[in-house]
Parts: sequence; structure tokens; C-alpha cells
Amino acid sequence: MVSQFRNFIRKTSASRSWFWVAAAVWLIAAASGLAVLWAYDNAPGEGAIAPATWPADTALARANDRPTLVMLAHPQCSCTRASLDELAEALARATNQPRTYLLFLKPDGFSDEWAQTDLWKAAAKLPNVTVVRDDDGAEAKRFGVSTSGSTLLYDNGGSLVFSGGITGSRAHRGDNAGRRAIVDLLNRGTAASSTTKVFGCSLFN
Repeated sequence: MVSQFRNFIRKTSASRSWFWVAAAVWLIAAASGLAVLWAYDNAPGEGAIAPATWPADTALARANDRPTLVMLAHPQCSCTRASLDELAEALARATNQPRTYLLFLKPDGFSDEWAQTDLWKAAAKLPNVTVVRDDDGAEAKRFGVSTSGSTLLYDNGGSLVFSGGITGSRAHRGDNAGRRAIVDLLNRGTAASSTTKVFGCSLFN
């Protein structure tokens, strides 16, 4: 009887040891996964090298009586939905409405349907926003943009006053420095920052 009891204790202890080992492995794996996800969500894309003045060779018409805002987007980038939401929020808070363009990339060899995704349809519903198809990223290249969600604001005279993203991280909605800067520039003409990090997919890779 004593021997059986000792064997039972050994087996129970062994089972508990394996349980704690398995739990530790699971916790380490979960923590590693969360760390990777956090790093991805907070890793900015390549910032724009936007011209300091409105590019002369662009097909877009700049407004002379108000600022002009340009956002460039990849139609297949899920992160960009948050950028669209933040753009809508910024425009809703702006007393001085800019002329606004939202350009969607369409590489050569891809169909119109590839570009006209639900993101395009959502953008087309935004008030006072002109949606433009950017064939082979020609306009993105003119404006020095390579990351989806990049937003540029030019003042009445055609000078660049803001370049960056308007989300706090990938696919994150909510108050952030980029959106505040856009609203402040449109409402007061000044902002705490003129550049922010942009979080989105690469337009060309």
C-alpha cells in the first residue's frame, strides 16, 4: 500500500512538472507573438520626400483660395481603412475645408477592379473628397510618396505645411499627432508638428 502511494505521488509530481513546463512554453510563445505583433503595428513605413512646393508636373489642380490636401493609398492595404476614418474625422473638425484628393494606386497590368476595392468605395462616400486612380503610381512618385496613408497638406500659396501619417500606428483609430496637426493647420494655420510617422503598406513593394 505504501509503495502504491509513493508511485502515485511520483506520477502526480511528474504530471505537475510537465504541466508547468508546458504552461511556461505557452506563455513564452504567446509573449513572443505579442512582441512581434506590437513591433509590426508600431513600425512606421518610409516617410515621404515631398516637394516643398506644389509640383508643376502633377495632373492635380491645386486650390488657390484654400489649402489642398492629398492622401495616397494602396487599395489592398487593410491599414489604410484607419487612415480613411481619420481623414474623415479631420475634415469633419476642420472649419477651413481643403480641396482634398485621395489617390489610389493602380500598377500597370492590373485591372480597374483591383484598384476599386471597398476602400475606394468608402473613400468615394467621403464628402468633398475627389478620388483619383493613380496609374502606375505616377502621382505618388511626383509627390515623393512610397507608403500608403501618407498625407500631404499644401497651403493657399502651394507651400508644403504638413507631411506624414494621420494614424498613431498601423490600423489604429483615435487621437494622434498627425490628425491634430491637420486640424490645427486648417483651423488656425499653425500646428505643433509639421511631420509625423506614417503607418501603412508600401505602395511599390
